[in-house]
Amino acid sequence: MPTLFRFVAFLAILGGLVFGGMVALVTFVQPEPREIIEIVPPAKLQPR
Repeated sequence: MPTLFRFVAFLAILGGLVFGGMVALVTFVQPEPREIIEIVPPAKLQPR
């Protein structure tokens, strides 16, 4: 039983670190807006 408890505690700590990293990314990293241009071939616009 102690091995199972250690494994579950390890998973909980790992999950907390991942969650903390995601929160830090959302809080501190601001995305840079930019324009995206994609050329669509006229054949894709025609109905089948």
